[in-house]
Amino acid sequence: MNKTWIYFFLLQSASSAFAADPLQVATVQYREVEQSYSVEGVVEATRQSTVSAQISGRIKEINFDVGDRVRKGQVILRIDERETAQALAGSNAQVLQAQVTLQNTKIHYERIKQLFEQKIVSQAALDKALAEYQVARAQAAASEAGAGQASLAHAYSVVVAPYGGIVAARLVELGEMVTPGKPLMTGFDPEGMRVIVSVPQHQLVKIGTPTKVTVESPTLNRWIKATSATIQPLADARTHSTQVRINLPSNEKGLYPGMFVRAHFIVGKANKLVIPSRAVLRRSEVVGVYVADEQGRMQLRQVRLGETNADGSVEVLAGLNPGEKVALEPIKAGMLKAEQK
Repeated sequence: MNKTWIYFFLLQSASSAFAADPLQVATVQYREVEQSYSVEGVVEATRQSTVSAQISGRIKEINFDVGDRVRKGQVILRIDERETAQALAGSNAQVLQAQVTLQNTKIHYERIKQLFEQKIVSQAALDKALAEYQVARAQAAASEAGAGQASLAHAYSVVVAPYGGIVAARLVELGEMVTPGKPLMTGFDPEGMRVIVSVPQHQLVKIGTPTKVTVESPTLNRWIKATSATIQPLADARTHSTQVRINLPSNEKGLYPGMFVRAHFIVGKANKLVIPSRAVLRRSEVVGVYVADEQGRMQLRQVRLGETNADGSVEVLAGLNPGEKVALEPIKAGMLKAEQK
């Protein structure tokens, strides 16, 4: 089979596909759409933290790396515990010594007390025995507290995840020496995300109390309805703007901290000439749509567009008239136009 017959076969196959699946069109029309105020922002996790070392030691085990999912309570790394183990053993020995001393001083105090009641020893001897007993009791309490502190420090050699999430950064290497306060790992919980935007003060009056906010992710080509929004009661003195936190639904796939998004605050309604945004064909700096005439022939027409609305439609500023029909599949319309020649 030569190339001419292959091309003819493909053309016939495309014509059959178009016949079986007619091109979808939409009518250019005026419609009442929600007006919005848009501002750019970034995504952040509602739970994001950095785990730091609480004791000195050498890293001897790292169980997770960047991108790994961690469950709450899992051991993410271990610090060499030999030094803390020795300190704990020494503290426990001091506890035993203090308890023996306390027991001896108690017995001595009770014996002196009996002799005092029999008027065999003086008041001074009784006071001395009582003071020794009280000192021994205080030393026993202090040694127990020291042992508890040593036990807590020994437990810090095992670093566990405070909540389930994803490791965002690993800040130490195996064998590295760490000190208290040294950052070890950073993680976040992907189930809870929010958007942070800065709104100029003069726009806060227009927004009012945000009750309806939609977040647009250009990277994911997705529009997400926010669950709530909160205006922070503090303004930035340098930029004269106020931070707004926009909470997103749980488990939004594809979102991660630091992503660029746009927040659209609904501030009213207006009557606009609109078309579905998926009908728009963008080629470099040219923006156009395929318009279908009464005979079904396709014509590529350049248009000038306005804002994209929260419902997925886009405002038409120039290039189209009400009642005209535009193809919802520009690529398929272009192939049909080439066939119609």
